[in-house]
Amino acid sequence: MVIPERITISKTPVKKKANPHQASKDKGPRRIKSAVTKERPNRNKPRMIKNTPKTKEKILSLLSGEIKELIDKNGKMKIRIACAGVIDKDVIRVSPNLPLKNFNIKEYIENKFKADVKIENDANCVALAEAKFGVRKKNFFILTLGTGIGGGIIIDGKLYKGLGSGGELGHIILNKGKDFEYHFKRAKSNIEKMSQVAGQGIASLISVFDPEVVVISGGFTNLGNPFLSKIKNQAKKYNFLHRMPEIKFSEIENPELIGAGLLFD
Repeated sequence: MVIPERITISKTPVKKKANPHQASKDKGPRRIKSAVTKERPNRNKPRMIKNTPKTKEKILSLLSGEIKELIDKNGKMKIRIACAGVIDKDVIRVSPNLPLKNFNIKEYIENKFKADVKIENDANCVALAEAKFGVRKKNFFILTLGTGIGGGIIIDGKLYKGLGSGGELGHIILNKGKDFEYHFKRAKSNIEKMSQVAGQGIASLISVFDPEVVVISGGFTNLGNPFLSKIKNQAKKYNFLHRMPEIKFSEIENPELIGAGLLFD
């Protein structure tokens, strides 16, 4: 028997011909979000659990409890997961902020709930959401500026991951053998230094991808247009190419949730 609801660790839109309800979740380094959504992306606000536990056992217990609660309320569901870290063949290979190294979360949840499960990197989910509901371009990259720096790449309208784990844009090396994410974290108390590091990283990536647009998501977008203007100025300063793409903040609410929902497509 097919039940009309679905779960993701994400928030999701549904095609008109699809089943009318979905439940979805997003698991970030410091919080778990869950929501039940209908036909439009931002119709229902997600539930949010802050202070994600520090141990593997407690994280899985909390996650399982959230999924069980949604299933108990809405019926059997498909499950989609957006998770920070390097994901390869449904295994969380590396997750700097989660104690789930080399953990097959798909297999764990499938066995526990006897459900259809898919998992994707959270920044890749943001890129999917932007491709369909945000900038709607065919060639661009996104950066998530938050606990760390995540990245997602869209080429010819499709998510690009190389052999399966590519797109970790926060880990390009910028200076003194240290990566983009390291320098950004070091600069977090100084908006001028933050914008300089962000501009350098973005300019380097523009030289690689020559994108139509660059989209920035994540908690640091709350710094607003003054921060964005500084990033643009720095990126322009360091840009090597003869053209400069638009750089903008994402306008989608909970894009990682929406993108994970697109894994249903």
